[in-house]
Amino acid sequence: MRKFIFLFLFIISCSKVESQESNASGILPAERVLEIKNFLKGKNYNKDIAVFINFKTYSGKYRYFIYDLKSNKILQKALVSHGSGSVIKNSNALKFSNTEGSYQSSLGKYEILNSYNGKFGKAYRLNGLDATNSNAMERAIVLHSLGCVPDKESLNPACLSLGCPMLSTNALIQSAKYLDTSKRPVILYAFY
Repeated sequence: MRKFIFLFLFIISCSKVESQESNASGILPAERVLEIKNFLKGKNYNKDIAVFINFKTYSGKYRYFIYDLKSNKILQKALVSHGSGSVIKNSNALKFSNTEGSYQSSLGKYEILNSYNGKFGKAYRLNGLDATNSNAMERAIVLHSLGCVPDKESLNPACLSLGCPMLSTNALIQSAKYLDTSKRPVILYAFY
């Protein structure tokens, strides 16, 4: 009887671990996904995928996700930098701004527009859809890559940007496969 109880407890503990992993260990909260699904209703955006950035997560950890809204699974996870102006000295918290010259990241929903080749190589223009990021175009806030952003998680923070979400070169190449084949603009949602 003891063996059966032990086996039963072992199976239950394994299934809990498995369900936590499929939820990305809470790094991508279900209420944020639901918020975007509701936002997309009746709008001319891609309703199959969305990009999420959870700035609450430490920058050395995966906090950029391309998410399949139909099958509710993460298609890509990557490190992403935040703006140097978002850093609060002697704190793990971040601050955000929509102001030119702040070098801070901005929160809210963006539509990912066309790509272009600029000084960082391939980049995607971002159009801010909320009051918290409405100056994104004027501030030249774009999704791009930079060599100082690593591919894998580590204890070290990702390098800082001037306010743009920056990925590693490999992560941007992987994201481009989703973004470039989309017939409608994809929504990026940065939250804290």
